[in-house]
Amino acid sequence: MYDNWEELENDAKQCRKCKLCQTRNNVVFGVGNKNANLMFIGEGPGADEDIQGEPFVGKAGKLMNMAFEAIGLKRDEVYIANIVKCRPPSNRNPEDDEAMACLNYLRNQVILVKPQVIVLLGSVALKNILGKEYGITSSRGKWVEKKGILYMPTWHPAALLRDETKKIDFINDLKQVMDKMSSLVGQNN
Repeated sequence: MYDNWEELENDAKQCRKCKLCQTRNNVVFGVGNKNANLMFIGEGPGADEDIQGEPFVGKAGKLMNMAFEAIGLKRDEVYIANIVKCRPPSNRNPEDDEAMACLNYLRNQVILVKPQVIVLLGSVALKNILGKEYGITSSRGKWVEKKGILYMPTWHPAALLRDETKKIDFINDLKQVMDKMSSLVGQNN
């Protein structure tokens, strides 16, 4: 358990717990508001993220930024992280042992951020956070509460690049998130 960001990030950047460390350019730790009420979790860095050291800066990230803009959300208001902090070769899904090696870093990020709502972007994030029994097709758009945090599973932005018909679902899921965030703010006042 880490009680400060600097130690957590330094340990993640020196991590050698799985084979992904052998091919990374940069550890892609996370970015955004470290006190955000809203957090987004993806699967892992792609090529652009590995080069820049920041999550969601490639094509999928640009699409996510456009969706944020469409619903009135600013990227610097949220915290964004991934299941794994190093790029899987050829942008393949992280293997179970790679995800397990990295999940403690993510758990500590969640503990430090203390979000009320977490958006799970895609199947890898969904299965690693809520459990292998969850499927993205049947779970997306439906709230799940676990340990006092509300989770909204939705499509990964990369899936929208492959299938544009999913964009409407994605935007509608994000609108649900914004509505929930508004109602939570109202409850806390």
